[in-house]
Amino acid sequence: MTVEQNVLQPGGAAKHQQTFLNQLREITGINDIQVLQQALKDSNGNLELAVAFLTAKNAKVPQQEEATYYQTALPGNDRYISVGSQADTNVIDLTGDDKDDLQRAIALSLEESNRAFRETGITDEEQAISRVLEASIAENKASLKRTHPEVWSDSPNPYDRKRQDNCPVGLKNVGNTCWFSAVIQSLFNLLEFRRLVLNFNPPANAQDLPRNQKEHRNLPFMRELRYLFALLVGSKRKYVDPSRAVEILKDAFKSNDSQQQDVSEFTHKLLDWLEDAFQIKAEEERDGEKPKNPMVELFYGRFLAVGVLEGKKFENTEMFGQYPLQVNGFKDLHECLEAAMIEGEIESLHSENSAKSGQEHWFTELPPVLTFELSRFEFNQALGRPEKIHNKLEFPPILYLDRYMHKNREITRIKRDEIKRLKEYLTVLQQRLERYLSYGSGPKRFPLVDVLQYALEFASSKPVCTSPVDDLGASAPSSGTLPAQTSPSTIDQQGPSSSDVPSTSPVQRSVIHKPFTQSRIPPDLPMHPAPRHITEEELSVLEGCLHRWRTEVENDTRDLQESISRIHRTIELMYSDKTMVQVPYRLHAVLVHEGQANAGHYWAYIYDHHHNRWMKYNDISVTKSTWEELERDSFGGYRNASAYCLMYINDKEQYLIQEEFNKETGQILLGMDTLPSDLRDYVKEDNKRFEKELEEWDAELAQKAQQEKLLSQIPRAPAPSPAPVQAGEPEYLEQPSRTDLSKHLKEDSVQAINKALAEQEDRGPEAIMDTAIKLEYARLLKLAQEDPPPECDYRLRHAIVYFIQNQAPKKIIERTLLEQFGDHNLSFDERCRNIMKVAQAKLEMIKPDEVNMEEYERWHQDYRNFRETTMFLMVGLEFFQKKSYMEALLYLIYAYQNNKELLSKGPYRGHDEELISHYRRECLLKLNEHAAALFESGDDQEVNNGLIIMNELIVPCLPLLLVDEMEEKDIVAVEDMRNRWCSYLGQEMEPNLQEKLTDFLPKLLDCSTEIKGFNDPPKLPSYSTHELCERYARIMMSLSRTPADGR
Repeated sequence: MTVEQNVLQPGGAAKHQQTFLNQLREITGINDIQVLQQALKDSNGNLELAVAFLTAKNAKVPQQEEATYYQTALPGNDRYISVGSQADTNVIDLTGDDKDDLQRAIALSLEESNRAFRETGITDEEQAISRVLEASIAENKASLKRTHPEVWSDSPNPYDRKRQDNCPVGLKNVGNTCWFSAVIQSLFNLLEFRRLVLNFNPPANAQDLPRNQKEHRNLPFMRELRYLFALLVGSKRKYVDPSRAVEILKDAFKSNDSQQQDVSEFTHKLLDWLEDAFQIKAEEERDGEKPKNPMVELFYGRFLAVGVLEGKKFENTEMFGQYPLQVNGFKDLHECLEAAMIEGEIESLHSENSAKSGQEHWFTELPPVLTFELSRFEFNQALGRPEKIHNKLEFPPILYLDRYMHKNREITRIKRDEIKRLKEYLTVLQQRLERYLSYGSGPKRFPLVDVLQYALEFASSKPVCTSPVDDLGASAPSSGTLPAQTSPSTIDQQGPSSSDVPSTSPVQRSVIHKPFTQSRIPPDLPMHPAPRHITEEELSVLEGCLHRWRTEVENDTRDLQESISRIHRTIELMYSDKTMVQVPYRLHAVLVHEGQANAGHYWAYIYDHHHNRWMKYNDISVTKSTWEELERDSFGGYRNASAYCLMYINDKEQYLIQEEFNKETGQILLGMDTLPSDLRDYVKEDNKRFEKELEEWDAELAQKAQQEKLLSQIPRAPAPSPAPVQAGEPEYLEQPSRTDLSKHLKEDSVQAINKALAEQEDRGPEAIMDTAIKLEYARLLKLAQEDPPPECDYRLRHAIVYFIQNQAPKKIIERTLLEQFGDHNLSFDERCRNIMKVAQAKLEMIKPDEVNMEEYERWHQDYRNFRETTMFLMVGLEFFQKKSYMEALLYLIYAYQNNKELLSKGPYRGHDEELISHYRRECLLKLNEHAAALFESGDDQEVNNGLIIMNELIVPCLPLLLVDEMEEKDIVAVEDMRNRWCSYLGQEMEPNLQEKLTDFLPKLLDCSTEIKGFNDPPKLPSYSTHELCERYARIMMSLSRTPADGR
């Protein structure tokens, strides 16, 4: 039996062999087709044995030969999938007489599969898939038996579960089913696919007696899928339960309930089932013609493989569904496609005499819905487990596929040759540019233009006549201590020694501007290097040469950079001409996976074509999104989230996304009007049940309100008076007022008044007040200009120090000083009382247009916020040092958020952001470890306490750490916390622990940066200025990590 005969037979063994190879690739992560085929051959077609061979540590990897290039042109292709009986292939038989063993194996496999199918109605590859999945699960202990959990617990309040207006309906996660939600929502939002499912009628002859096991399975699934789609259309619920459809799928997989399915694996199975279901219907309705399967028409296309093997040309047409692409080593989707379409030495395809091997692939027919599988997992042979590839891969919202079409192959080949030539030239230019940008022969290299500039600066520096060591040694005291450095002015006055100076006097020159390191050099630093002796003639020649060389290098560098930019632009625009933008495909959905190879969470970004916006479908949560958020979560390279599957649709086939119209009125059908009568009745019944829930909830609330009203009318005993505050305990206030703060300034004001009286004892109150204000301002200005250690923050001592450092308007500072001296706290003696009255009178004389009171209040509110932030930080750090991490976390969160808002107005408005971020991050990491330790204990109470810490403290904080993409340490910390919990998925544990873990993980792995509300800020103690400064200094000095003070 030839390979051609195998492929042309609808149930040929080639399809079985291909399915085995695909399943081996999915399970082991090995992509080498030769290794997979050898393992399958050694195991005599037994997939369990093949998996064992491939995952064993001593597995032998055969040498790759040139024949590998040919493998992908055969029906047993690793890269492409030949699906169903719809394939229309034209294969040239190149197997020869030396392939008898393979022929016999294929014939035997075909005979066995046909016999098994006749007996059970289930193909042998489906049975093998179930066996291998079960063996793999048991061997790697990746899953555990447990009851079916509900990951998202329903709120008891039905109004929390009520759909808002026409917001899309979500899908409930019923136990590691985020993969199901992501795929189903992507397909449901294809309106043509939705119509096909909703209007599907089971075949009449299948209602009474299904002919085989496949119909027993596929038709009930189609019924449940119709019900599920109908609820997604017309339900009044915020989200619906897909349990019945999911259970049919899980039964088919025969895998452990807790196993998280792979998106591509599930999508393959789903499309196979839909194809089978529609095929049954199509065969019933055909009238002598070949039946058309709408699933095949929608999702399957064809490509042509044209190649040469050892000088012999071949052609092969194959059908494909989901199109697999390798991610590793490529930066964007076009590079992946180019690599997938060309293999081997393609030059041999265009020459008549060549012994090299290679092939090209060209699309001959593209499906309306084109799905790309991004291969982001690879098998680590050393570790014996799959690993995820986190590389960044960009993809466009509009993808033009003209360059990959068979009809354009001649022009594409010309353009590919031109791009190859340009890239070779580009490499040469980049190498030349690198020599300019990294000049030198040692380990450290510098831009040549900088080297010339440094040389010019050195030559132009003021010449010196002595050694930099001699002038220090000559004046060194006998005690051995070094004297202060002689200032440049002293050297200038002394002048050079006549014995050291040549006949031509050196020229005095001004220092040239230094673009890289220009700064004011303190007078006590050692003098910079300079030439000992240089004549005016020497300097003139050297300056001329260095200037000219520097200009030449700058011009050469600029020319190279411009040439490189032009070539990049030429390559980018190579396929932008009108003839190559005729096949546009628009991005419809992106399926995202976050986590590692053995665990993670799926969600989908789906484009709303009617409102022109992106939507994020994350189980029960459906929210508006943006292309920027999609990029961040889908491109990869940033954190453990990346696209796993891309769904593009033909942008010219508007029927895919067009709404349905009423044939009589011509109006658009929306909502329930789009449903067939049986599904409309089904949805109405479900909505009635939900409305009844709402009514019962309202009645229950009304009854509770009535009971509370009756209880409130019963007389009660008077409440006891509150206990007095014990001495030494701080009084807690929401926020200190400015009057409270002014009490702390009394001592400063009195000192300033006493100094003024000492200077001008015979002057009147107004003159003394003016002098006191000037003295106080001078004192505060000095504090503001000092650079104290971190534990001494003078901003806490007085608002005016804060205002000066942040350049507050002069009028704001003047009024603040007047308020300080006009405060009632100064009325304790006659002299101060007179000055207070003068200050109050001056305050009353200030006109509204002289000081903007709104601005004045804003400055003082900012200062109160600064003090409040300081107290949040101080109390949080005190709790942290006591290892009270739960208490510390809330204070540090508010310290960070308030401080961030302050710093947005100026760099000296708040504290060191890195300091607060560090301890906030440490709090979360320590709490995460504590919660994990409680979970590992296995005790129900401790496990619950650990999950409460995660759900109520850590999970709500993660968006705060993820919202700023520049904070790399925060992002790493989030990944560490997530990986800590994901590691449990590969361990054995009690079923109740597995259930709780499954319930919790999707919340932890949610990539959303939406910041949710926290509890009210904790109350702060009211400290005097002296107490606040003292406690702040104490806590800052005790930190092992000394921070900057934010200035």
